[in-house]
Amino acid sequence: MSDGSSIETFRYRIRREASGAINWIKRHWQAHRWVRWGGYLLMAFVILWLVAWALLARQLPNAETLLEYEPPLPTVVRGIDGEIVHSYARERRVQLQYADFPEQLIEAYLAAEDKTFFSHGGIDAGGVLGAVVDYVSKLGSGERAVGGSTITQQVAKNILLTNEYSVTRKIKEMMLARRIEGVLTKEEILELYLNEIPLGRRSFGVQAAARAYFDKDVGDLELHEAAFLAVLPKAPERYGRRGQEQAAIARRNFVLEQMVENGFATQAEATIATQQPLGLVSQRSTRSADAGYFLEEVRRQLIADFGENADDGDNSVYAGGLWVRTSLDVEMQDAARVALRQGMLRYHGSRGWRGPIATIDLSEGNWQGQLASSFLGINYEDWRVGLVTERSGSNATIGFSDGETAPLTGLPNALKAGDVIAASPSGNGYRVRTIPEASGGLVVQDPMTGRVLAMQGGFDSRLGAFNRATQAERQPGSTIKPFVYATGLDNGFTPSTQVENGSYCYYQGSRLGEKCFRGGRGGTFPLRYGLEQSQNIMTVQVAMESGMPNVIDTIDNVGIGRYNPYPAFALGAGETTVLKMVNAYSALANHGRLNDPTVIDYVQDRRGKVIWRADKRACNGCNMAEWDGKPMPRLKPSGKQAMDARTAFQTMHMLEGVVQRGTGTVLRDLGLPLFGKTGTTTGPTDVWFVGGTQDYIVGTYLGFDTPKNMGGYAQGGTIAAPIVKRFVRETKDRWSNRPAIAPSGVRMVRVDRRTGKRVFDAWPGSDPQAAIIWEAFKPDTEPPRSTRADEIAAKRKEVLELIRRGRNAGRSVVQEVEREDAPADFVEDQGGIY
Repeated sequence: MSDGSSIETFRYRIRREASGAINWIKRHWQAHRWVRWGGYLLMAFVILWLVAWALLARQLPNAETLLEYEPPLPTVVRGIDGEIVHSYARERRVQLQYADFPEQLIEAYLAAEDKTFFSHGGIDAGGVLGAVVDYVSKLGSGERAVGGSTITQQVAKNILLTNEYSVTRKIKEMMLARRIEGVLTKEEILELYLNEIPLGRRSFGVQAAARAYFDKDVGDLELHEAAFLAVLPKAPERYGRRGQEQAAIARRNFVLEQMVENGFATQAEATIATQQPLGLVSQRSTRSADAGYFLEEVRRQLIADFGENADDGDNSVYAGGLWVRTSLDVEMQDAARVALRQGMLRYHGSRGWRGPIATIDLSEGNWQGQLASSFLGINYEDWRVGLVTERSGSNATIGFSDGETAPLTGLPNALKAGDVIAASPSGNGYRVRTIPEASGGLVVQDPMTGRVLAMQGGFDSRLGAFNRATQAERQPGSTIKPFVYATGLDNGFTPSTQVENGSYCYYQGSRLGEKCFRGGRGGTFPLRYGLEQSQNIMTVQVAMESGMPNVIDTIDNVGIGRYNPYPAFALGAGETTVLKMVNAYSALANHGRLNDPTVIDYVQDRRGKVIWRADKRACNGCNMAEWDGKPMPRLKPSGKQAMDARTAFQTMHMLEGVVQRGTGTVLRDLGLPLFGKTGTTTGPTDVWFVGGTQDYIVGTYLGFDTPKNMGGYAQGGTIAAPIVKRFVRETKDRWSNRPAIAPSGVRMVRVDRRTGKRVFDAWPGSDPQAAIIWEAFKPDTEPPRSTRADEIAAKRKEVLELIRRGRNAGRSVVQEVEREDAPADFVEDQGGIY
C-alpha cells in the first residue's frame, strides 16, 4: 500500500471515531443528566482556563529569565592574607552549586517537601487536590490553608512572584511551574531552591541557614541537623525560635520518618537521629575581624563606586556578590586597637565617670527593643553595653538587649535611669565602667605602596561611626615641621647649616606691622638641632628664608593640605587628618614618592572578574604566551615623585635624631632605626606622633572631639609616642632593624652634630649623645673641616696677633726715637695703626 493510501485511511478512521463520539453524546445528552453536567463542567473548565490564560498567563514573567537569574548576594571582604574578614549583608546568603549540596540534605528536603519531585512535571495533582479541599474547608476561619506546592512551584513563588495569599497567585504559580520545568533541568531547579528558600534568622538558602543555626557548613551537617533544616520552609520563624524546641523536634522526627519511608535513610540511622537534641546555636561564631573603622571605610568607598542596593547596579554592595581584597592586616589591626585604647585609658587615668554613651526614654516602653535597635556595643575585655533601668539612691539595675538584668554597683552621682553605659561583671552583678572622653585615631601604612594596613578611629566603632583617623580635621602641630625643613634643604640649606635661634621678626605690612617670634634658645645651631629639638624660632627662620610659598607647595605636594603662606602654618596651624600625615611621612620613607592611601587592593564581581584595582599600572608583556627573549617586564614605580629623593632621605635621616636624642626618645629603647616627629598643638589641645621606618609608618593623635585643653603636662612625646611604642612592641617581629636605604646622590659624611663641622679624625659611636654622627648631604654641599665663621675667627686671630706684634715693635721704635729726639707726631701716626 502506498503512503498516500495510508494517510487517507488514517484520516478516514479519525472522522469515523469522531463521528461515533459525537453521535454517542447526542444520544445520551438528553437521556442522561450526568452527561450534560459533565459537558457543562468541561466547557466551564476550558473557558476558565482560557480566561485565566488571557488575564494571568500573558502577564507572567518569562521563565527563561531563570537561566540568567542572579540572586542578591552579600559582598565578601578578605584581608591582606586572603582570609575572609567580613561581609556586607542585610540577609544571610551563600550561593552554592548543585554538586556542593550533600545528598543527604537534598533527600531530607525531598522527603519533607516534594517526594515526587523527580517524576512530576512541576505540579503534583494529588497535592493540588488536597490543597483545594483544605482551602474550601478553611474558608471564613481565618486560617491559612496548606499550600500543596511542589519545589518547582516554590521556586516560582520565591523568585518570580510574591508571597501573596490568594487563589490567583496559586494559579500563576502553577502556570510558571510548568514553564520552569520546560526551561530548567531538575538539578537546576533544586539548585535555585536550595539557594533561595527563606529559612529564618535572616537566612536564605541552606548554607546560610546551616551557619545561622548550627555554625557549620552544609558539608559538615549530621542527619538530624539536615532534617531540622528541612522542616524550616513550613514555618521558619516558628521552629527556629526559643521556646519552640518540642514542636521543632516533633517536626524534625516526622521528616526522619519520611526519609526512612522513601529509602533515603535506614531505620537505625533515623532512630539515632531522633534521639539527638536540636543543638541550635544562639550566636554563631563571627567571621568578622574587629576592625570596624577600617571596614566602614571600605564600605564607604565601595558604595561610592558601585552603589548600595540592587537598584544602583549589578555590582552593588548589598546585592552584587562582590569579592573585595583589602589591605587589612588583622595582626596589626589588633595591635593598633589595643595600643590606642590603652593610650586613651592611660590619659584618662582617674578622672572618673564622663557621662553616658547615650540615653533612652524609658517612658516609651520596650527598653529592650530600643537598646537592641541602637546597635551600640563594645568589644573590650568583659565590658558590655547596657541600660540603667532603675536608680534609687545607692541602688541601681542594669539591663541588656538579651533581656538579662542585674544589680549595678560603682554608681556615679550623675548616673540616672535611661542612661546607656558600659559595665563589666563584678560579684553578683555589674560595675559601671568609663569610656574615656579623650579619643583619637591611629593609622598604619606600607610606605612603599600606600596600602593602609590598620586603622583605628576611636575606642570602639560600635559606640559611634565617626572615624577620627580619616574624618577628624585637627592641627598637626610640630609634625608638620619636617616638610618645612625639607623645603629648606631644597633651597640652599644643609643639615649642618647654622640657623639663628634667638628671635625672629618680620614686617607684615602697614596694617599689621611687625610680627615677632620669641622664646628660642639663644645662639646659632645646625639645622638638624632645630628639627630634633622642635625649635619654633629656627623653624620659622628656615620657612621665611626658604620662602613661605615654597613651604606651602611642599606641604601641598605631599597631600597634607593647601594653606595660605603665613608663618603660623609652618608651625602646624593648618588642619589635616592622621591618614594624610601618615601618607606624607610615607613619602619621606619612600624616597619622595607619594602613593595614594588605599584600603582596597582590588574588587571582583560574583564570577571572579576583576572590575576595579588600586594599582592601575600596566604591565606590558606580563601575559605573553611565550618568552620573547627580552628582559623581564617590570612595572614602573607607583605613585608620583612629590619630593626630591635626596631631600626626603635627608629629612628622614634627621628625624632619626628625634628618636635618638630629641623629643621622641621614649621610642629609643625599641632598638629599631625609627624616625619620627612629635607634635603638640597650642593649649595643648592635641598631641601627635608620626613616624616609623621604611617598612611601616605609624601615626596617631589624641585629643577631645570638641577641642579643649588637655593639661599643661600633655605632650606628644609623653602621650602620643608611647601609643606608637606599644604598637611597635606588639608587632616587633614584623619590623626589620636594617638601616634605611639611601637613594643615589646622597653622601654620608662624618660631622660634629653640635657645630655641623666635618670631622676627619673620629668616628661615630653607638652612644646617641655622641658628638660625631653620620650626616646625609647632597653632592658638593658637604661642610668643610672649618666653616666660614671659623675662617673669619682665624683671620681675626691672625690680625690681632699682627697688631700685638706691631704694638711691641712700636714701643721699641718710640723708645729709640725718643732717644734720638724724633718728632712727636710720628708716635701719633704710629699710634694710628692700633
